[in-house]
Amino acid sequence: MSEQNQTVANETQEQQTEAVLQIQRIYVKDVSFEAPNLPHIFQQEWRPQLGLDINSEATEVGENLYEVTLTISVETTLEESGDLAFICEVKQSGVFTISGLEGIQMTHCLTSQCPNMLFPYARELIASLVNRGTFPPLNLSPVNFDALFMEYLERQQAEQAQDEKPETVN
Repeated sequence: MSEQNQTVANETQEQQTEAVLQIQRIYVKDVSFEAPNLPHIFQQEWRPQLGLDINSEATEVGENLYEVTLTISVETTLEESGDLAFICEVKQSGVFTISGLEGIQMTHCLTSQCPNMLFPYARELIASLVNRGTFPPLNLSPVNFDALFMEYLERQQAEQAQDEKPETVN
């Protein structure tokens, strides 16, 4: 009977040392909205061209504490005239407690899972800013951060394979 209790205690201890990912705080770190061609931009036909740039960065701020910042920049120009309608940039950040992960798992967590949690907040803020500029609604599509992470890994592997190729002498 005591062996069973010891086994259960060991399993419980192993479960407690498993991966932990907890949100401590989510906040707006920086926000910018610029519409330099108002009001004459509203006199043109609204056929926008949207430029979208998404980046994330992570910083260790304490033991098992990480700040992750998701930066989304949207630049919209009108198709025919090329006039700039608006530029919107949002830096949505969060502080996360992360433990029990190492190496590629930690990288995946910081570059995929955390930005995935921040994205809905940034998307809503961008939609609100564009609405306050009295532009037509802008609803950004969901982003597959796991796919972006896989593309990053493939690029890293291709670069490593390229670096390992012996040079040929002509």
